Amino acid sequence: MTEYSVPLANRIARATLRPVFRLVFHILSDVKISGWENIPAQGPYLIAYNHISHIEPPMVIAFWPVIPEALGAVEVWQRPGQDLLARLYHGIAINRDEPEHKPLKMIIAALQSGRPLCMAPEGRRAHQPGMNRARPGAAFIVEKTGVSVVPVAILGTSDEFLPRAFRFKRPPLEMRIGKPIHLPPIEGKGADRHKSLQSNADLIMLAIASMMPPEYHGVYLHPEELE
Repeated sequence: MTEYSVPLANRIARATLRPVFRLVFHILSDVKISGWENIPAQGPYLIAYNHISHIEPPMVIAFWPVIPEALGAVEVWQRPGQDLLARLYHGIAINRDEPEHKPLKMIIAALQSGRPLCMAPEGRRAHQPGMNRARPGAAFIVEKTGVSVVPVAILGTSDEFLPRAFRFKRPPLEMRIGKPIHLPPIEGKGADRHKSLQSNADLIMLAIASMMPPEYHGVYLHPEELE
């Protein structure tokens, strides 16, 4: 089993950055968070959130009561500014289209070490309310680790958020934390296995959608139409 640890410098950066980001969020926006009671008291679990803009990852990381590990697209490590924060935080970079063995081992090791890990099952930003279909990666991680999933719905993070925030309009931001869910076992091989993984990834997104108004549901507004 791969050992997972966070270097001291990154632990110091996390302890410094989280309160700074919380303060910035409170200054620039009207933050509301509900569902604290649904967060497991201990043990590993996957935090799954909808992904509209760059706002959701730092919001989840800043306000979560314990420090979660964070999974992000490898492109984040190539953007000036974002790359610095990602490296300081010791995030795990993964290629969304062709996941490599090493980061997958790190993800599994992080969860097996007892830490929560946050990710966006959609894999890319939607830019406006309305969820894209999840990729099967979140379901794959759950299959390999057996962890529960804490669904998180985030509202108010469209591309209009930052322009309004920088004009000190204090637009609302809301994070709704749902009850943990346990996914059914993956069945079959080949195409059947992929279909089973996709079905479980859709279950995660439906749990997120259940906490949001219809305009945020996107492809999950009519789940019966998903293949």
